[in-house]
Amino acid sequence: MIGLPAVVIALALLIDRRWGEPPSWAHPVVGIGRYLGLFGQRLCGWPAGLAFLGGAAVWLVGSLALGWAAWALESGLIAWLQARGSVWRWAVCAALLGLLLKPLLAWAMLRDEVLAVEVALGRSLEQGRTQLARLVSRDTGQLSADQVREAAIETLAENLNDSVVAPLFWFALLGLPGAAVYRFANTADAMWGYRGVWEWAGKWAAMADDVLSWLPARLTALALLGWRPGLLSALRQEARRTPSPNSGWPMAAMALRLEVRLAKPGVYTLNGAGAAPTAAHLLAAAELAAKALWASAAVLAAFAVGLRAIA
Repeated sequence: MIGLPAVVIALALLIDRRWGEPPSWAHPVVGIGRYLGLFGQRLCGWPAGLAFLGGAAVWLVGSLALGWAAWALESGLIAWLQARGSVWRWAVCAALLGLLLKPLLAWAMLRDEVLAVEVALGRSLEQGRTQLARLVSRDTGQLSADQVREAAIETLAENLNDSVVAPLFWFALLGLPGAAVYRFANTADAMWGYRGVWEWAGKWAAMADDVLSWLPARLTALALLGWRPGLLSALRQEARRTPSPNSGWPMAAMALRLEVRLAKPGVYTLNGAGAAPTAAHLLAAAELAAKALWASAAVLAAFAVGLRAIA
């Protein structure tokens, strides 16, 4: 039982590597998006105070429902295993929990979509911009080739945390319910966490994601930075340049490790003295992210085992 979480993490990542994302009808993130879509536009039309309370209520109901469903599935499987702890039951339980954890993280799709930006750039700048638009919310229509690569690398670094390390962190700490609630929070922030018309309806979603992503983002940054204590001071300085309290950390770590400049025009510039990223840098970013992922997964698996051992 103690080693079960580590095996589940490994299985979820292996399933992701081999099969990628489940079909949309079976994907919990698609379901989360549909749930949030039922309320978002209505809330934006309400007065500020009511929009904030309504957004918070929708968030709490949805996250609690998903967390409860994840808890029921996980506790049911654990109870079934404990009723007669045979090896085959242990294996079945680990496999099913791995299958349940997998849709709550997405590494293979993230890597493939980011690498596809460079493939598209090889055909034309316009196709590179179009591929990037699948990944980012910013206007890509006027970006140069360098800026397209910068945005792709930024997306890879930020979503290494949001889509992989953070769900694994919360799984290691709180099991399947932790990963499920985090995925809900991150999806809500991606859909609602904006200024302007979403300012009040999405404020709770944005704050919740900031809180839940705070520690995982810094762990992701350290994994990307590797054993380079000399860069820690620069990491702290660069990470503060972004408006987000979290996304700057993995992006700054990536910029420092690759020695490139990463910028969002008119918003921030990270490692401004770095070189403009090339195709080789984008490929190196994918390799670095993969190494950071497996290092983070190993640390979190060990943490989960240790936590269960003392529980």
